Amino acid sequence: MADPMRIRAQAAGDKATVRVLMAHEMETGQRRDSAGNLVPAWFISEVTATHNGKAVMTAEWGSAVSKNPFLQFTIKGAKAGDKVGISWKDNKGETRTDEATVS
Repeated sequence: MADPMRIRAQAAGDKATVRVLMAHEMETGQRRDSAGNLVPAWFISEVTATHNGKAVMTAEWGSAVSKNPFLQFTIKGAKAGDKVGISWKDNKGETRTDEATVS
């Protein structure tokens, strides 16, 4: 996966809106390939968001989440210059971590 995530974080007052686009195939394990074989399940199972190094959100996902998932959430108390980090782990053990600065 060449481009694991795109993160945008914009401050407005005492809150920051964070938007994340994650590059991942997100296979359910129920689709068949052209030869009729089941494509193995492969999906993001855990997502964690941090604000200046402190965890502010965790989520457990399953196979029902779409390919290249989009996530949006708000962090109270965030301001321009703060760091927002996103990390995820999939059911095969692969992980990705990225960080953005609130603008």
